[in-house]
Amino acid sequence: MTGSNRGTGRAIRSRLLADGYAVRCLNRTPCADHTDPVTADFADPDAAARAAVLALAGAPRLDLLVVNAVTRGFGTVAEVGARDWDEAVAVNLTTPVRVVQAALPLLRRSEGHIVLMGSHAGSRPFEGGLAYCATKAALKQVAEVLLMEERRHGVRTTLLSPGAIRNLDDDDSAYKMSVESVADVVSWAAATPRDTVLGEIELRPGRLDRPPVVGLDRLQYV
Repeated sequence: MTGSNRGTGRAIRSRLLADGYAVRCLNRTPCADHTDPVTADFADPDAAARAAVLALAGAPRLDLLVVNAVTRGFGTVAEVGARDWDEAVAVNLTTPVRVVQAALPLLRRSEGHIVLMGSHAGSRPFEGGLAYCATKAALKQVAEVLLMEERRHGVRTTLLSPGAIRNLDDDDSAYKMSVESVADVVSWAAATPRDTVLGEIELRPGRLDRPPVVGLDRLQYV
């Protein structure tokens, strides 16, 4: 899996280990609690693809690929810099495709499962979120194409599109999901019967904060 060294990714890795998976990690920086044999700069898709091949070298099979690494640079259309835009496209879109390509031979052999970490931002754009919203929307289409193309090879794809998550250790918001809860859903999706596939899981926090604009007044802000 990618992006497993902190936050949601770390919780997913811990849950998958508890489920009995032998987890191989591919991160930009090493995990604090174990040594990653391979790291990669996800802003360089070619390097990430080579690293994915190295991370999978010698693996007898691949039952589950979780693509979780992300960058969340924000900026308006007028202000977003070329570097931030290019990094978002590389990390959130191009590198996931290249990692999937590297893993597909093993996934086809084992009739495995791909979980792509999407976001509510992919279907609910917001001001200042150009790069993040656009790349997550494009990733949704990647997941759909994978669903159409790879099921004939026995490979299933699930796009997990969560809302607000308590990714930071000091975040105790009652209106966000815990990283452990998101990890539980990944585990559940991976355990679905082989003759089914959850194409997309839209995951929302269980409690709703009061929105800044409600009722008829919303029409003034569309």
